[in-house]
Amino acid sequence: MDKKGDFMVLKKLQTSIRGLSGEIEIPGDKSISHRSVMFGSIAYGETRITNFLPGEDCLSTISCFRKLGVTIEERDKEIIIIGKGFEGLNEPKEVLDVGNSGTTIRLLLGILAGRPFFASLIGDESIGKRPMTRVTVPLAKMGAEIDGRKNGSYTPIAIRGGILSPIQYQLPVASAQVKSSLILAALQAEGESTITEPSITRDHTERMIRKFGGIINKHHNIMKVNGGQKLTGTNIHVPGDISSAAFFLVAGAIVPNSEIVLKNVGLNPTRTGIIEVLKNMCADLSIKQSSDASFEPIGDIIMRTSSLKGTVIEGDLIPKLIDEIPIIALLATQAEGITIIKNAEELKVKETNRIDTVVGELKKLGAEIEATNDGMVIHGKSKLIGGTVSSHGDHRIGMMLAIAALLCENEVNLERPEAIAVSYPNFFHHLNILTQ
Repeated sequence: MDKKGDFMVLKKLQTSIRGLSGEIEIPGDKSISHRSVMFGSIAYGETRITNFLPGEDCLSTISCFRKLGVTIEERDKEIIIIGKGFEGLNEPKEVLDVGNSGTTIRLLLGILAGRPFFASLIGDESIGKRPMTRVTVPLAKMGAEIDGRKNGSYTPIAIRGGILSPIQYQLPVASAQVKSSLILAALQAEGESTITEPSITRDHTERMIRKFGGIINKHHNIMKVNGGQKLTGTNIHVPGDISSAAFFLVAGAIVPNSEIVLKNVGLNPTRTGIIEVLKNMCADLSIKQSSDASFEPIGDIIMRTSSLKGTVIEGDLIPKLIDEIPIIALLATQAEGITIIKNAEELKVKETNRIDTVVGELKKLGAEIEATNDGMVIHGKSKLIGGTVSSHGDHRIGMMLAIAALLCENEVNLERPEAIAVSYPNFFHHLNILTQ
């Protein structure tokens, strides 16, 4: 791997000699890192976070809460937060810049909805294209005053919070970000809110509330939250991010002569769709679950080169692996038969339109893959050639293409590789460990 100008040259692994081997410690979960900072900031007292992900998205969350007056320090590889409750947040003197982070802006809007002051939020070009009405409409129904580009549909967003009424709300889409935003607003409302999601999404927010001493009642896909709760600071150890682990799980499965170990990976059952898909495709993997898993289950995953078969990925499985679909598409190119991904319309409103981007970039490398209205169809087994591809500023597209390069006959020139730092700053270092 060589950096040349604005692109990186990725070279094929000499699989005739060796495959991938070794073990790596997966960096902290991005979703949990975001939430640990947010909950530490709205709790009373000290919160200490270890194994925090220092990716650009999570650093944007820290920056926003510092601008809201929260004391946040990094000391001895710990993030230390001194929270003073919701009441400790102050009107920011400058614009809150969320960078590339959809989690930051949507969850932060839920917190700001109940605060009696004005704030304005912006993000990068990608954030400017992502729909915000899915959170701004229900927050406005609760009593927040929100405006922005195209009537609050897109950033910049301006919000003036205040006294909130509880809400009875059915989410139109299965989105953990939308659910979490409304839960954070409901914690400040006067009364009980009921939030129903069409299918179960990642439950890190619900677990975090309990970890900080709060109460949320959940039955299947229905949550009831009482306002006026006071949260208490605590210690959080962030498990390894299974969405980041997915790239190396796939690499271990498709690169010949490979056996790798991924340490301390989060195994939250609302996030393990990638494991289910790998098993359905006959991947050779095993899991050693840890008995020392505080509020989130963790374990080590061993992955070996596998003889894969095509499958169908749809329905309630989609929310459990929505962020992993780019790398699953690459996995499917190396499986025998056809893999169909459907019910994944949400991919269109991620950092890029991930349906079009995944299909377009993998086609450049020689994959036989087609876009559909709600997913894609992948024909295996494809011989990957190489060429010039781009992350399009999307971290998960960039990592997927870097893994694809391990199999390509020729060099791969990856444009905009810096996007990978959003969620996995040491990705290429870990890739080097496994390829040495």
